[in-house]
Amino acid sequence: MGQETVSIVDKTANPAPLGLLGFGMTTVLLNVHNAGLIPITSMILAMGFAYGGIAQILACAMEYKKGNTFATLAFGSYGLFWWSLVFLLMVPQLTILKTMGTPVQAADPASLAAYLFMWGLFTLIMFIATLKLNRGLQVIFISLAILFFLLTIGELTGSKLITMIAGYEGIFTGASAIYVGLGEVINEVYGRDIVPL
Repeated sequence: MGQETVSIVDKTANPAPLGLLGFGMTTVLLNVHNAGLIPITSMILAMGFAYGGIAQILACAMEYKKGNTFATLAFGSYGLFWWSLVFLLMVPQLTILKTMGTPVQAADPASLAAYLFMWGLFTLIMFIATLKLNRGLQVIFISLAILFFLLTIGELTGSKLITMIAGYEGIFTGASAIYVGLGEVINEVYGRDIVPL
C-alpha cells in the first residue's frame, strides 16, 4: 500500500494590495501637507491611524499566515510607524495630561530628525531585499528611503524648501504604492499581467 500525497492549495486572498493602499493613500495625503498644499488636520491623523495603521497591521497578520517574512515586517513596521506618528503629534495635545500636571513636551526638530533618520535607514536596508522582488516594490522602497532622508534634513535645517521638495517626492512615493497595489488587484482579476509591476 503506497503513501498518498496531499497537496494544500492556498485559497486565501492576497493581502498586499490592502497594505500597499493603506500605506500609499495615507502617504499621499500627509505629503500633500508637507508640500504646503493643505494644513495638517484630523483627516490626515485619522487616515494615519485607521488606513495607514490598522490596514497595514491587518495585512501584516495575513502575510504572516502566508509565510511572507518580508511583507510581514514591512506592513507591520509601517503600520506601527503610522500609529507612532499619530501619537507623536497628538500626545502633547491631550488635555487630560495637561490637567494632570504632566504635559508631554512635543518632539523638537532634533528628536524628529532622529526618528525620521532611523526610519530612512530601516527603509534603505529593506530596499536591498526588494532587489530580489519586482520593480514596483523597488521604486516604492527607494523613494520612501529618500523621503525619510529629505524629511530628516528638513528637520535638522529648518528648511521649508527641503520639506516642500520632500512633500512632492512623498506624493510620488505614495502614488507608486497605490499603483502597485491596484495593479496587483487588476492583474489578479483579469488573470494576466495587464499592469506592469
